[in-house]
Amino acid sequence: MRFALLRAVQPLALVLAPILLVQGRGVRARTPRLPEATGPERGAVDGNGPVLRLAVVGDSTAMGVGAERHAEAMPGFTAAALAAATGRPVAWQVAGRTGATARRVSREHAPRLDPADAVLVLVGINDLLKLSPLRTWERDLADLVAAVRRSAGPVPVLIAGMPHVHRFPTLPQPLRAVLGLRALAMDHAMRRVAARLPDVTHLRVGTPDLHRYFAADRFHPSREGYRLWAERLVSGWRILSGDRPPEPAAGR
Repeated sequence: MRFALLRAVQPLALVLAPILLVQGRGVRARTPRLPEATGPERGAVDGNGPVLRLAVVGDSTAMGVGAERHAEAMPGFTAAALAAATGRPVAWQVAGRTGATARRVSREHAPRLDPADAVLVLVGINDLLKLSPLRTWERDLADLVAAVRRSAGPVPVLIAGMPHVHRFPTLPQPLRAVLGLRALAMDHAMRRVAARLPDVTHLRVGTPDLHRYFAADRFHPSREGYRLWAERLVSGWRILSGDRPPEPAAGR
């Protein structure tokens, strides 16, 4: 019911299109362009026992925009959180590009992945900004999971849920509200994809305080934002300790 309601309010964007267009141009003009994180796109975290191979693939959040180095962005912090949770050493790799949609990640970056034991997928914000139809979004996300598994193997996949766009301080109203509602609809579509694919977990973490951890562009996470996000994702990804994927919480 909630998903149907979210889809029903999407035509509001058409009514507000002239205002949203002007606001969108203003946001792009005044938002600083931050670079992707630097440093090696592979790394390791110490532990005991067999190495757990982690791959991170996606858009600017996968590539650490807002942080200085990949080791201190999503790949490194996710690996550190996994090592802390499992006690095992974790070797990580990352592939992606700023501005990439799910379709582009599927075609250009997922094929670059080496075999892995688990894959974290970070996409969605660029599909949101391009206003991709929800059916197209679902299809592209499912295709991305398939592309990941062609390269990394038949591995568990964690799809990080859509960010809390309605909390982005750089977005003015009504642009923030419209994009926030559409992001919620896309997040529900993510759950539908995860529910019908084996060993795929969608995780939307309740993060009411993450808005305090933005980078200088007030759009991407900062170093601390990435650390907190990675720790919360890993804490909900029980499949890595041998459990089944967690069921989505009702109303989240």
